[in-house]
Amino acid sequence: MRIVLLRHGKPDVPELGRLRASELRHWIKSYNSAGLKRSQRPSEKAVEIAAGCNAVVCSDLPRSIESAEMLGVEVVDFEASIFREMELPSANWPSPKLPPEIWAVFFRVLWFLGYSSKTESHREARLRALSGASRLEAIAEKQGSVILIGHGFLNRSIAKALLKSGWTGPHDPGNNYWGYGVYERRTAA
Repeated sequence: MRIVLLRHGKPDVPELGRLRASELRHWIKSYNSAGLKRSQRPSEKAVEIAAGCNAVVCSDLPRSIESAEMLGVEVVDFEASIFREMELPSANWPSPKLPPEIWAVFFRVLWFLGYSSKTESHREARLRALSGASRLEAIAEKQGSVILIGHGFLNRSIAKALLKSGWTGPHDPGNNYWGYGVYERRTAA
């Protein structure tokens, strides 16, 4: 059995410039509704890996679905919010204006430390990833192979769950856009 965890392509997010912490929620909304930069194509190897899978799974976000299309996938077998990226909190604090990427790192660190402000907690996100890993395992058991066209933090958390349950593969499935990791487990004879 084989599970491939592939990160989506580069999103086409509008440039919003520097933001206050209170404006980050708007940036997150823009990021989640963005499609892909069409100039950023997947590698031939990523296309080949996707073509070799018997089932395709995506989150319900445009960047995941459009990535499947760019990989040449004709049918997405399963599309669900359980495979969305782990949510990023924000705040209405008075703050200086900083690039959204700086705020994203700042709030992700706070999230790991327990701050979730109206988003899922780190614990809730890990439980969602465990559930996602179980779904992928069930699909791989039926289909032989499955690819999840997912998101960075969620893919890493699913990879961790797969490794703990006896799958072999890399600890990090790929941090870059179009990066992937292949996980395998022998079936009982």
